[in-house]
Amino acid sequence: MSTIQTSSYRRPRDHFEPQDTDPQDQRRLRGLLEQIDYSAFVANREVIGQMIPKVDAAMFQKLAVLTATARAKWAVESLRQSESGAPSTPDQIARLAAARNAYEELGEAYEALRRMVERGYLTVRYQTS
Repeated sequence: MSTIQTSSYRRPRDHFEPQDTDPQDQRRLRGLLEQIDYSAFVANREVIGQMIPKVDAAMFQKLAVLTATARAKWAVESLRQSESGAPSTPDQIARLAAARNAYEELGEAYEALRRMVERGYLTVRYQTS
């Protein structure tokens, strides 16, 4: 089974790939799968376009700054906990985990939005000077 590498995790690619079938059947199946993929593309473009109608570079920048801030808070919390040299308490670990979770979720959201633009599901408005 092959995998797809994204920025932070691996996702298994579980698409069925026939091997022992007639070449004409394979072409027919590939055509059907292409239609299915196109249906998914249209659905994503329509639904995402309605739910997120206006996005511009400034919005991506704000999300990038928020994500960077969350990453820095996670790092600062880890350094703060290490200052005493004592083992972290369950409450400290919970704070550290919450900070990491915030960073990871924001990072995934940023990457998801970027993929939406890359795949044509979402249009970014260009700023004119």
